Amino acid sequence: MIETFTDINYSFFGLLNQGPLTLSLFLHLLVVLPMFWIYFQEKKRLESEN
Repeated sequence: MIETFTDINYSFFGLLNQGPLTLSLFLHLLVVLPMFWIYFQEKKRLESEN
């Protein structure tokens, strides 16, 4: 699934391009998890105002 990354010009995007799972995991960590964090933070804030 994950092969050894051998590239002359070592880049972050080349590392993400290793397979479909690498990019989707990265995007979920970057986008989806903070959305959950913001959602629960705002929910707690709104409940404390009442």
